[in-house]
Amino acid sequence: MNRTFKAAVAALVLAVGFAGSAAAGDVTANLTKGQYAALLTLVEQGNADAQALLGVVYYEGRVVPQNYAAAMWYRKAAEQGNAEAQFQLGVLYHNGEGVPQDDAAAVVWYRKAIERGHTRAKSVLGLMYYQGTGVPQDYVLAHMWLNLAGAGGYKPALEFRDRIAAGMTPTQIAEAQKLAREWKPTSTPAPR
Repeated sequence: MNRTFKAAVAALVLAVGFAGSAAAGDVTANLTKGQYAALLTLVEQGNADAQALLGVVYYEGRVVPQNYAAAMWYRKAAEQGNAEAQFQLGVLYHNGEGVPQDDAAAVVWYRKAIERGHTRAKSVLGLMYYQGTGVPQDYVLAHMWLNLAGAGGYKPALEFRDRIAAGMTPTQIAEAQKLAREWKPTSTPAPR
């Protein structure tokens, strides 16, 4: 694998992880102590969106000192089916932040987010298949996931898909395209 391309893939994985909290970061950037207290009330009521937002507050150190209690709040929200929290929990496992580094666990959470329609999770899972990180290396599945992420609006995935395709046979590309066309949220392919 070309070192420049490998570095670009690693940069995209990190960027994707932080991009997920960008919108939430905008919300938490000017969070007052009163708003934080209101957020805690919603968290105590079990509101998954509030729990995910509290994860961002802790992860980014807004109003409270930065710490990885974010993992606990992301997990609570993720277990309730919050796709962004599932994705962010995958990022924490992938990076070993607040939880032990575990790429296989990251894949589990990315897949859960994908089932909920999370586009960036498709892109990261595609890159993991490309690199063989947490899953067996598989260019066909890498292409498929990146294609689905691009079709879902995450355009950087298309550049990586095309670069991966340059090293694939026409048969492999056709198989990846077929898998992408046939994919439905309840039919996430198991690792091959």
